[in-house]
Amino acid sequence: MRSSSLTFSSGTLRQLADDALCHARSKGASAAEAEVSESCGRSVTVRRGEVETIEYNRDKGLNVIVYLGQRWACASTSDFSLRAVRETVEAALSIARFTAEDPCAGLPEKEELALGDLPDLDLFHPWNLSPEEAIALARRAEEAAFAADARVENSEGASLSSQQEQFILANSRGFMDGCSSSRHALSCSVIAGRGGGMQRDYWYSTHCKPDALETPEAIGQQAARRAVARLGARKIAAGTFPVLFEAPLASGLLGHFVHAASGSPLYHKASFLIDQLGEAIFPDFFTLSERPHLPAALSSANFDSEGVRTRDREVVQNGVLQGYFLNVYSARKLNLATTANAGGSHNLFLSSGAHTLESLIRQMGRGLLVTELLGHGINYVTGDYSRGAAGFWVENGEIAHPVEEITIAGNLRDMFRNIRAIGNDIDARSSRQTGSWLIGEMTVGA
Repeated sequence: MRSSSLTFSSGTLRQLADDALCHARSKGASAAEAEVSESCGRSVTVRRGEVETIEYNRDKGLNVIVYLGQRWACASTSDFSLRAVRETVEAALSIARFTAEDPCAGLPEKEELALGDLPDLDLFHPWNLSPEEAIALARRAEEAAFAADARVENSEGASLSSQQEQFILANSRGFMDGCSSSRHALSCSVIAGRGGGMQRDYWYSTHCKPDALETPEAIGQQAARRAVARLGARKIAAGTFPVLFEAPLASGLLGHFVHAASGSPLYHKASFLIDQLGEAIFPDFFTLSERPHLPAALSSANFDSEGVRTRDREVVQNGVLQGYFLNVYSARKLNLATTANAGGSHNLFLSSGAHTLESLIRQMGRGLLVTELLGHGINYVTGDYSRGAAGFWVENGEIAHPVEEITIAGNLRDMFRNIRAIGNDIDARSSRQTGSWLIGEMTVGA
C-alpha cells in the first residue's frame, strides 16, 4: 500500500476549486479557472560522508483566473480558508476591471477539454524514506565514486530528493480533474586529480518510481568515470569540424527546437521557425513524436495546464515540421488550434538508428565529442548559437584526449539540417528522449 505524506484529500481540493468558481460567478465573472495544489518532499546532501543539508518542504496554493468578457486577471493565495478563497477571487476581479480587453483571452472551448473518464497514468509512487535511510543512500553513491578510482580526490556531494504533488484544475465550462505525482532523484558530483589539474563531473538518476532509479553504486561509479576521463584536458586549435553532442546535450538541442517552435516566441516574431509549418527543418530520417499517455513517465499528462486533452502526434515527420507547441492563447494569436501544450511538451521521442556512441565516433573520424556546455549564447530570432564547451578530441575514429576551454558556434537552423546521424544511446532521464547527435560542421574556437 502506497502511503502519501500529502495532507489534503482530493475531495477537499475539489471543494476549494468549486468554492472559488462559485464565488467568481456570484461576483459577476463571465468565466473563471481555479487550480488548487499541494506538494511536499525532502532532500539530503552529504559531502565526504558528512551530512551537509537535510531539507523538508511543504507548500500549498490556490491560483484563480477570472474573466470579465475579454478582460482577465489572476490572483493567488496559500491560505485555504473560505474567507481567503473569496478574497483572492475578489482581488482578481478588481484587477481585471482595470486591464485592457484582449480578443484572444478566454478559456478553452468545451470540445477541447479533457471531459469524461481519463486513464490512470501511474505517476504517483511515494517513497517514505526516513532521514537516516536517505542519508545512507547518498553516502553509498559517494563511497562508490571514491572506491571506483584512486584519482577521485574530492567530492562536491551526493544528494537524494523525494517529492510528492497533487493538484485539481477546474473551470467554469464544466472541467474539473487532477492528478497526483511523485518525483525522485539521486545524484553524485566528484572531483578527480589535484592542484591545477582537477576535473569534476557528475551523474544522476530520476524517476517517478523509486525502484526505477539507478543504484547508488552505479551513479557514483559513473560520476567517477566521467571525472577521471577528463584529466589532462587541454585546448585545441581553432577550425571547422564535425561535432558530436552526447545524448544529454542533444536533449538540450531538442529543447532549443521546442522553445523556437512554441507559441510566445512565434507570435512575438522572436523565433527563427516563424511560418515553417510544412517545411523541412531536419533531415528526412528525423521523426519526433509526442506521447503524453505513457504510464509512469515523468512528463505524462491526460490534459495540459488549461485542461485541454492531450493526444499522440508527430511533431516532425521525415524532417518536416508538422506542428508547433501551443496553448490556447498563442493558438488564437496565430490563428491555429491549441496543441495541448500549456505548461510544456509531453514525452518527446526522437527516432534513432542503429548507431552506438562508439560507431558515431568512428563515423565522425576527426572532430569534437562534446560532453559539457557552458553559457547561454543562443539567439532565437536568428538561430545563432555559441557556447563554451568541454569534451574529447577524436582522431581516426577514436578518442585522442580530453578538451576544455573551447567554444563551439553555428546556427541552429543549419545545425538541424546538417544532422548526419542520431545515436541509439538514448538518455531516458529527460522528457525529451534522444540519442547523441552528429552534426556535420561547426566552428570550434580556442
